[in-house]
Amino acid sequence: MIVRDIIRIDEEKCDGCGACVPSCVEGALKIVDGKARLMSEVYCDGLGACLGHCPQGAISIEKRQAEEFDADVAPGQASGHDSEGMIEACTVCPGGSSVTESAAVVLGESEFTSAPFPYQLGLVSSAVPWLQGADVVLAADCTAYAHPGFGQLRGNRPLLIACPKLDNVQEHLEKLTDIMREAVPASVTVLRMEVPCCSRLAMLSEQAIERSGKEIPLSVVTITIGGEIQPSVA
Repeated sequence: MIVRDIIRIDEEKCDGCGACVPSCVEGALKIVDGKARLMSEVYCDGLGACLGHCPQGAISIEKRQAEEFDADVAPGQASGHDSEGMIEACTVCPGGSSVTESAAVVLGESEFTSAPFPYQLGLVSSAVPWLQGADVVLAADCTAYAHPGFGQLRGNRPLLIACPKLDNVQEHLEKLTDIMREAVPASVTVLRMEVPCCSRLAMLSEQAIERSGKEIPLSVVTITIGGEIQPSVA
């Protein structure tokens, strides 16, 4: 045992979203019983690559007595993780195609390699680096299933997803306001369906921009019942 830096997980804050898991190159983290767990002290190098990927701020670094890090036994190192996360460790799907190949079909080759994965609006933190000053897409859950060109509509932009009918609307308004105020996106594009409930997503975005006091361009793209695209400006 030595005194060294090692991660600490606040179980009260952790909601088990799993965003930290792919950021740990060593494979030291897993979701167990709905919470992130450090599987073994010897797996954790204490560098804290997982810190900025926790929307709830449940992970920190502390200095304490712990077993020494051993890169040779860390499961991530043995499984072929790279610095970008865990993509290489699980590249083969049951059908024989790779995860990267399958995702590229949906998102487009260039989009998949450089844009972050989609995040549920309720789970994302306004402090994450990829939101700061970015052109952000806010899409209703159903839009990705309703149009085959969703990847092209999204482009190479950060993607937040939400359901304006089934989710907590007030919580979404507060989260969007925080994002507008703190991340100050360069623009926001709302992708919605041509159904009444989806109109709330654009309304929430408008209200959040107004409440933030920022001047942020907002545009709305509607996918019609017939699968056509109707762009408009809010």
